[in-house]
Amino acid sequence: MSSMRNAVQRRNHKERAQPLERQKWGLLEKRKDYKLRAADHKDKQKRLKVLKQKVADRNPDEFSFAMLSSTVDKQGIKVADRGNKALEMDVVKLLKTQDAGYIRTMLQVVRKQRKELEEKIVLEDTEVKTVRDSDGARKATHTVFVGDKKEQRKFNPDEWFGTGGEWPEKALNRSRKEVEAETQADDEDEGGVQPKKLSKKQQEAILLAEKEKETRLKKRERAQEKLAGQLKALKAKELALATAEERLENQRAKMNSTVGGTNKAGVKFKLRERKK
Repeated sequence: MSSMRNAVQRRNHKERAQPLERQKWGLLEKRKDYKLRAADHKDKQKRLKVLKQKVADRNPDEFSFAMLSSTVDKQGIKVADRGNKALEMDVVKLLKTQDAGYIRTMLQVVRKQRKELEEKIVLEDTEVKTVRDSDGARKATHTVFVGDKKEQRKFNPDEWFGTGGEWPEKALNRSRKEVEAETQADDEDEGGVQPKKLSKKQQEAILLAEKEKETRLKKRERAQEKLAGQLKALKAKELALATAEERLENQRAKMNSTVGGTNKAGVKFKLRERKK
């Protein structure tokens, strides 16, 4: 009978849920959850009791011989010795000299980069061209699809692109007959002659030329913004290096006792120089 009782599917007993009016308090706490929370609370109370007892038993006038060799700063915080040995003055001067030489070298490099970039930006403002040189630029290609080989043999690139046989290296510099025709038509219109109606191919060529011009201007603006950001970063780096060099020179001058400074009391002083 026991084996048959185990073979029959039994009812799954579910945990009691939180009542609807108490759902804002979250899940209903079970006994196992309460036991864990109560044990944690009791453990914290015990530790707090031990700490309070230690504070009550503490003697504020206690003394130890370590107090004689320890020091504190103005805020009363203990300053411990890290075991570092002070370097000799000659070694420190040598290190300061090497640091100044390195900073001076890096300052010259950054200054040179900044001047070259400024010259490049001036050229970009005066000439309409991209940042990349024409030698390193990738040549543009244009693929035209035709119906069959017969149309391919009859295909005329000059008539399709409207360039008149002139093919500079860059596609953006191609002169188009349709644009020239449009310019002439505008001139004739101003003189009182009625403009001729453009064909579909001419209109498409004009729209393509305008799109190419707009794309070229956008690329030029993005390139100029990028160069301006680089120039701003180089100027900030140059200023930081110049400030570091000035402070380092000031430190070296103080070590050589050639300039004034500030004493421990915070009073500024200046060394007297012999009159020449």
